[in-house]
Amino acid sequence: MPRISAFTIAQKDIEKKFDSSKKKFYTLDDLEKIFFQNSSFWRLPKSWNVHNFKDALVEKTEKFNLVKLEFPNRVIRRMVWGNVTPSEIALSLRTSAYLSHYTALFAHNLTNQISKTIYVTAERSTIYKKGKLTQKSIDNAFSKPQRISQNIANLNEKQTICLLESKHTNNVGIIKRTDGVLITSVERALIDATVRPLYNGGITEVLEAFVRAAETVSINKLTALLKKIDYTYPYHQAIGFYLEKSNVYRDSQIDLLKRFDFKYDFYLTYNMKEMEYSKEWKLYYPKNLSNYIELR
Repeated sequence: MPRISAFTIAQKDIEKKFDSSKKKFYTLDDLEKIFFQNSSFWRLPKSWNVHNFKDALVEKTEKFNLVKLEFPNRVIRRMVWGNVTPSEIALSLRTSAYLSHYTALFAHNLTNQISKTIYVTAERSTIYKKGKLTQKSIDNAFSKPQRISQNIANLNEKQTICLLESKHTNNVGIIKRTDGVLITSVERALIDATVRPLYNGGITEVLEAFVRAAETVSINKLTALLKKIDYTYPYHQAIGFYLEKSNVYRDSQIDLLKRFDFKYDFYLTYNMKEMEYSKEWKLYYPKNLSNYIELR
């Protein structure tokens, strides 16, 4: 076929063009620009358009692939050149997206568990207005199951991607690794795990993450982040509880959390049936957690 033979003749030059670029992900506009700038030099058929070019790349090269992610409310497609990791695909979904929650805990060696879900988060552009808090509103919110995002798509037979949104914080506590990947810092990862335990394997996994983080986390940085993020709920009470029950932190570190206000009773997680109460942290926690802590 003429079109295949024309592409085949130019294939080495075409692949060299893509190999020389640092880009891994392409939009249709990107391909269209490359096609019109180079089609004459590559002597591709004059009847071709960018769609013919894309189809030929998929058909004839091993390095060009299409990724289709079917989220509940939209389908996202990515055109990829070369080898990319699942995390890179997930991070390509939103500008300034970063690895978070269970994925970040694993990356920071704060858990041995390998989550089948890759968690990525992107901040909302609008600034969140802090709501008014009452004991009744706290009790009501935490008496119900925690809301879980359904914004999940299958990446392959073994992995899914969960794309989350967070309140606007100007990306405080987000760091860039040496490979250029954005990820929550150890301190931010522990805060996020406290706020959304179900995205991090549950409260026992969160407790273990605090234990494993003892040698690397800065409690000074963690408390500074908490103040900057300025949550409506008093998550400092839950974090202080985790620090104490970890049995690996100094009193001076734990005392940093005691400097916050303690106006309300709070909850370690949602929808607890049998609870115990920590007077020191004004915190309700699952009764069976005491048994887990004793057996650690």
